[in-house]
Amino acid sequence: MATTYARVERERLASLLAAAGPGAATLCGGWRTRELAAHLVLREHRPDAAAGIRLRPLAGWNARVQASIAARPYEELLRTFRAGPPRLSPFALPGADEAANLVEYFVHAEDVRRAADGWDPAQDDGPPIEPGLAEALWRRLPAVARFGAGVRLPVRLEFERPDGRTAAVPHRTGPTVRVRGESAELMLFAFGRGARAAVEAEGAPQAVALLAGVLPLP
Repeated sequence: MATTYARVERERLASLLAAAGPGAATLCGGWRTRELAAHLVLREHRPDAAAGIRLRPLAGWNARVQASIAARPYEELLRTFRAGPPRLSPFALPGADEAANLVEYFVHAEDVRRAADGWDPAQDDGPPIEPGLAEALWRRLPAVARFGAGVRLPVRLEFERPDGRTAAVPHRTGPTVRVRGESAELMLFAFGRGARAAVEAEGAPQAVALLAGVLPLP
């Protein structure tokens, strides 16, 4: 089976969760690592409850099933996640893992890695992002910024990489704010983790403030 970036990020995330232990903080909505691991298992193994991640009427069912999964031994959760989706899961379809999970796993890996007190992107000693992964994240960035964080953008949002390439979130109007950074940092910003991302925003102060009200900035 060919290695994909989603598989690489799955293993990286599982390793970070194992190293952190079940009670460590994350950047994901106040969850500890145990809750995050349960969420990852639920997405692939309980599609009936996973629908509640996006559909508010099913949010209560999602929460109850996730709590039940979180009560399992932590090592079991990590083994289940590492093993990948069950054979009949939609995530097991050809190409589905890379399409649906690459960004998810990259962001959650950084949720674990960057949650430590005092973490500073300017002094980050983590491994550099592989160029191919950076390109894959960049291609997905406009769509993630539009839909991924579950917020309505109050401005026209543009992204700029250090090499000068730009991309804009489609179908948005209003004052423009340009956010600069490496593609991995921009992805974290688009997913609502901008407070721990190395990005800079440029635009009218009021427009930047509007954006920061829905997507945090450093």
